[in-house]
Amino acid sequence: MTQPIKKTAYKSQRKAELERQEKQRKTMRKLIWGTAIVVVLGIVAALVFTPRSNPTDFDYANLPVLGKADAPVKIVEFGDYKCPSCQIFSQQVKPVLEKEYIDTGKVALYFKDFAFIGPDSLTAASAAHSVFHQNNDAFWKYYDALYKNQPDEKTLWATPDYLVKLAKDNNVGIDYDLLKKDIDGKTYEKEVTKSNADAQKANVQSTPTLFINGKMFTGQFADYGAIKAAIEDALAAGKSE
Repeated sequence: MTQPIKKTAYKSQRKAELERQEKQRKTMRKLIWGTAIVVVLGIVAALVFTPRSNPTDFDYANLPVLGKADAPVKIVEFGDYKCPSCQIFSQQVKPVLEKEYIDTGKVALYFKDFAFIGPDSLTAASAAHSVFHQNNDAFWKYYDALYKNQPDEKTLWATPDYLVKLAKDNNVGIDYDLLKKDIDGKTYEKEVTKSNADAQKANVQSTPTLFINGKMFTGQFADYGAIKAAIEDALAAGKSE
């Protein structure tokens, strides 16, 4: 009678073991599915709720503007009046940009300093700030005059007398005595320094650097075709919003 009892006990133990293993498998499947669902939900939440990198936020209202301030596309140029490449942009790209986009109300061009080449950079930028604070339109006349009459990059030229004479010779239409006073007193040097800090914060590495609706333009500054394509993309994006 002993042998049948052993077999019966073994069968009972085996059945109980199989049931226990099946229960464990079911529990593991539930845990795996539960974990997977949590991971997926976490990814979805991250995509939905994580803030996306926003375009650079410029204080457009306090910058020199060429064109209509309510234009759908805003371009910010970081420049240095001592920079030969900026001279090329001002004389070759800007006029075409004006004719095709600025004069038609599609684009507004803004300017910010990245005065980093030398002492002349800071002095010329400070003079341009003085002109801007007197008259926005006069600023753009002075902007053109500074680049048109830009001496060699290695030459020290941005003296107060030269900068005032340049404004007079180009009839920018401001108080020239006030301009001289502002240059001598370094009235707007802090504004230029702040603009330089903004440039570094925006990861500007060279001049000219353009931002189109807050996004850095990564093409060549002299490639008008690439700039035009970026503007058209910005216009199309604005229409779809």
